[in-house]
Amino acid sequence: MSRHVGLIGYPIKHSISPYFQQAALDYYQLDIIYELWETTPEMLVPTVVKIKEHKNLGANVTVPYKEAVLPLLDEVDELASSIGAVNTIVKNGDRLLGFNSDAYGFIGALDKEGHFDPEGKRVVILGAGGAARAVGFALVQKNTNSLVIINRTFGRAQVLADSLASYSTDSSSGLETVKTKIAALPWQSLGSQETFSHCHLIINCTTMGMKHSSQEGQSPLSLEVIPRGVLVCDLVYNPWPTPLLELAQKAGADILGGLPMLVYQGAASFKLWTGREAPVDIMFTKAKEILTGVKG
Repeated sequence: MSRHVGLIGYPIKHSISPYFQQAALDYYQLDIIYELWETTPEMLVPTVVKIKEHKNLGANVTVPYKEAVLPLLDEVDELASSIGAVNTIVKNGDRLLGFNSDAYGFIGALDKEGHFDPEGKRVVILGAGGAARAVGFALVQKNTNSLVIINRTFGRAQVLADSLASYSTDSSSGLETVKTKIAALPWQSLGSQETFSHCHLIINCTTMGMKHSSQEGQSPLSLEVIPRGVLVCDLVYNPWPTPLLELAQKAGADILGGLPMLVYQGAASFKLWTGREAPVDIMFTKAKEILTGVKG
């Protein structure tokens, strides 16, 4: 009997995860099927409970449920607990275990595809949801010089800033010192050039611009506020390029799309479910093929 893994989120029609995950599963000739489990808010609890059925191995979790699933799991690993978000669920017997591979996926993408070392750099994050939590945590761990979080709801940005500040304290010398300066700003600050004038990296962790979303075709930033030479990373991978990345190119910025992070975090999830090293090249090839319509 085939085993199953699903992607839990809403909406998820845009997702290409089933394509590249299935390519990886087929590479090892595993009798496992990766599916889309589009889940409305009222269906979240029964969908998570369903993972315990014999045929299921686990799931990925995407927006808007990366934080909401935490109390529904039997155990959450230390990294996911610190981040406060889960993107991978693994069934172990009759227990559901939560993990976060987003932080790993983001740093892998930033290093291997963006050729960017965040240590000592100044960064602005747009958004304060589950992806932003993972990205912020990863950047603090990499000793980013400063981190500014901007969210449509300022209170959420402040909560995330406070949470990350607690990760960023170093008390090893007996004196508590802050390694990364962290601040929250209101959404209106996106319209000011001053917000971005001294930063090295801008990361869009919102869904703005995502295909099939209510904000398809939109960019969180205008052309005028994007500095030349900055690296603009958009975690939205579909469409390619996103409206934000098109503007960033026009502004003379470097760009990094969301596909590498998606594949690297997916590779980490694959290993958690199967115990095997993910065939990353095969996953990339399939993902690019689905996005562009061109076979590699």
